[in-house]
Amino acid sequence: MELDTNNHSVFLLNYHLVLVIKYRKKVINDEMSNRLKEIFEYICPKYNITLDEWNNDKDHVHLLFRGYPNTDISKFINAYKSASSRLIKKEFLSIKTKLWKEHFWSKSYCLITTGGAPIDIVRKYIETQGLK
Repeated sequence: MELDTNNHSVFLLNYHLVLVIKYRKKVINDEMSNRLKEIFEYICPKYNITLDEWNNDKDHVHLLFRGYPNTDISKFINAYKSASSRLIKKEFLSIKTKLWKEHFWSKSYCLITTGGAPIDIVRKYIETQGLK
């Protein structure tokens, strides 16, 4: 397992993010997915984020990325959703006819932390500290 570091800490903060198109409209094709990924990778460095994996279906995208302890994840997600929505609607003009009131992303998202050990093992490790 390779850990990230900064001046004062060692960490591994992995996240699984799912972003859904408003009303689950099936509008994402390969070209659009590639552009959405490019926008994500452009914004990442400003928030100390590294993209590890990207995939999509026609109505949502899945991302696996790493962050730093000081990364403001919600600000990053909002910045990404805002920028990508604006650019996609500008670059893919036909999309406007498929969207409701020009909203691209749903307001909500799914963000799950991922780690190497299941939560039960971590809980047991913490519970048994100092017993020996």
